[in-house]
Amino acid sequence: MDLPSPLAWLVDEAGASPGPERFLAELGRRLLADGLRLSGGALTLSVPHPIIARRTWLWRAETGEVIEALAFAAAPPSEAGRDWLAGLGPVWESRIGPAQDNQASDGPLLGWAGVGNGAKVGAFGASEASLLREVARFAVAPLAALAAREARAALLEAYLGRRSAARVQAGALARGTGETIRAALLCADLRDFTALSEVTEPQAMIAALDAYFDRVAGAVHAFGGEVLKFIGDGVLAIFPVAATSSEADIARGDREACEAALRAVAATRAGMSHLDQVRQAQGLAPLPFGAALHFGEILWGNIGAADRLDFTAIGPAVNLVSRLEGLCKLLGRSVLISGAVAANTTTALMPLGAHALRGIAAPCAVFTLPEA
Repeated sequence: MDLPSPLAWLVDEAGASPGPERFLAELGRRLLADGLRLSGGALTLSVPHPIIARRTWLWRAETGEVIEALAFAAAPPSEAGRDWLAGLGPVWESRIGPAQDNQASDGPLLGWAGVGNGAKVGAFGASEASLLREVARFAVAPLAALAAREARAALLEAYLGRRSAARVQAGALARGTGETIRAALLCADLRDFTALSEVTEPQAMIAALDAYFDRVAGAVHAFGGEVLKFIGDGVLAIFPVAATSSEADIARGDREACEAALRAVAATRAGMSHLDQVRQAQGLAPLPFGAALHFGEILWGNIGAADRLDFTAIGPAVNLVSRLEGLCKLLGRSVLISGAVAANTTTALMPLGAHALRGIAAPCAVFTLPEA
């Protein structure tokens, strides 16, 4: 049976599309080549993510470019795809899948805009609408596969972080496998958390932890880092150096990673200061914290039992940053910075001398931020 090019592509190749943006752009290109006069297209997928409710990809026929719009779970419902398409021309839209007639469905939503000519919404001709209905029908299987991949990616990113999730999805699953990378490390935890948890109701304690983690993780992500794990009230994050062979690029990468970590810890301090003001206005205790920064090589990969793995970082640098964070309370500082980070930054730091760290052979040169 001879099928129009867009339908044949949906049957034979679309399921292997590397992502929704490529799927939408290629389908739109084939519809154009088949004579359908389009000005744009939109594809919306629901994702199981703690913040993002839906992702919408918007394709402009004139340039072939695709941009992405996000709908957040806490925001009022929006129809980003339909609104964008309506600005380009008459709109044709269909929910994809068995429940495509159910407008309350969370299934994929595929829409197209015709060439604007003053026509009202739904002004596609009978033959054009017929082809788009067939496209929607043939798109069920490939979009189901794409939606499943996007859902899996969203879940992995929520629990592992973006870089670690990408490694796992790429097949780095064998126990004991990993790579040695250079990275700035951030380790933080709350002061006197055990005492606070003893006098705080569990739900209030969880809310306090969430607010604290929001400040730390938000700052880490804002400056290009990745949270590797939450351990009780502790956070371990990394700012990896991009792989390169040039000595000049290596030195620059080291500096950039350390500067990013310093900016993140400064943002964390500001965020926690504001949080303490809010808590005190509510009659709640402040949340003093300690954070440490170090720079070095780490082994980043799979570690664990035969049937339960953790994608994490280990090595002397991880041990040192953890021990350095433990020194915060003793020195009465909220932020401590190792000499390895100090050597890779032009930020003004205050030296605190060399200190012995438990389990670390050589004393560590310790610095702090002014007024930290």
